[in-house]
Amino acid sequence: MIRSFLRKQLLKNQALFFREAERISGFLYLLMKQRNTGETWTPEEKREIKKQLKYLAMYIPILVIFLLPGGSLFIPFLAEVMDRRKVPRRPTLQSVPLKTGD
Repeated sequence: MIRSFLRKQLLKNQALFFREAERISGFLYLLMKQRNTGETWTPEEKREIKKQLKYLAMYIPILVIFLLPGGSLFIPFLAEVMDRRKVPRRPTLQSVPLKTGD
């Protein structure tokens, strides 16, 4: 129930979110890092995301949810909803050295 409400509100404000987020250098790249690369955010990156969300919450009040205690758990959901791709990226295979017979 909360997810559907939150998704609806985020989609309603999606254009404003992107307009304001694009003014913040590197924010969208950082927000989508986990979805694009599969790597988790470092504690420093999480702090930076929350700092920028605090700024964006002045324009989009629903973003305050992500600033509440425990709100960091919802940040991957924010990245999922705000992802503009229609088809999700396939995980990339990292090059693994082949074993050769001795």
